[in-house]
Amino acid sequence: MRDGFVVMRTFRHWTPRYLINRFRLGVYEVLHPNAPWLTPAAVGFLDAHLKKSDVGLEFGSGRSTAWFAGRIAHLTSIEHDRAWYEKVAPRLAAEGLTNVEYHLCESDQGDEGADRTDYVRCIDRFADKSLDFVLVDGIYRSACAVRVIPKLRPGGMLAVDNINWYLPCSSHAPNSRRASQGPVSSEWGRFHEATRNWQCVWTTSGVTDTAIYLKPL
Repeated sequence: MRDGFVVMRTFRHWTPRYLINRFRLGVYEVLHPNAPWLTPAAVGFLDAHLKKSDVGLEFGSGRSTAWFAGRIAHLTSIEHDRAWYEKVAPRLAAEGLTNVEYHLCESDQGDEGADRTDYVRCIDRFADKSLDFVLVDGIYRSACAVRVIPKLRPGGMLAVDNINWYLPCSSHAPNSRRASQGPVSSEWGRFHEATRNWQCVWTTSGVTDTAIYLKPL
């Protein structure tokens, strides 16, 4: 359980539409083996809007780490899983990426203790309005999403993966929340209120959703 969300293993979402969307996503991933594990539409949007001068932060590393590093000036990447960190770190070194600060911040705290973890508190090292881009795709997503808002410059982008698990929407992707359910937790409710007046590019593959919020100028 993370951020109030519990994954229930059922097959009720295995409708013909879901199976078609899953097949399409599989084809996309084969054709784009180095793309981040976000929706194809989100990847396309970020590819078009990230700039070589940008400074970024990501929570949750992987294929996205090298992909972002190749498009912006500097990236700080935070990972909580040691085994995964030890797989990704050699790949970054092999690609000769010198503009990435890669940090392992292990944690066994529950959601209630998120603000006390090094994983979340690493946000405090950044000055307000100093980041051009943030990806929230790891643990403690609500705490990271709320706490990083002041660190984004006006016009900056905040991407949240699997957003349909946390905020109400009309998505057909599995485990999507409906308007009658509201945000999955009070902290996600605070995030929703804080970004109410932001432009939001909500994307879906029919399998997963990624939202990109643009901080007002």
